Amino acid sequence: MLELQDRLKEFTEVHDEFIRDWNDAMSSGDTSSVERMAEDYYVAFFRSGNEKPIIYSKQEAVNGMEQSVKHFLGANKRFENRVIRLRNNENTVVFYEQLIVKDEEVLARLFTIENWQRINGKWMIIRETEEHIN
Repeated sequence: MLELQDRLKEFTEVHDEFIRDWNDAMSSGDTSSVERMAEDYYVAFFRSGNEKPIIYSKQEAVNGMEQSVKHFLGANKRFENRVIRLRNNENTVVFYEQLIVKDEEVLARLFTIENWQRINGKWMIIRETEEHIN
């Protein structure tokens, strides 16, 4: 079994690749390389204030990603203030501020928490929480 530090290094490389794939998707419009969700994945999206979150299934999230990438085609997705914490060798949580920027203008700002799990030797997102930041 890998030591936690080795697993952290491994996961960080996976997440760095995920970030690169997101930027490729933002310029190409193809989201297939960032569709790394487990079958039972879901995302809770908080719009603003005290509203209850909207829960999206994996397929709804994929459809939303495709629409979002087409809408923001040519923009850059930034993952700022990223913090990665291992729960154990098989589960990781990533926190970051997500910015969508085009021509130096911030078009969207979200606080994101991703929960990843190692499934059959591959890191997959099992759930995600996103909150719109004004």
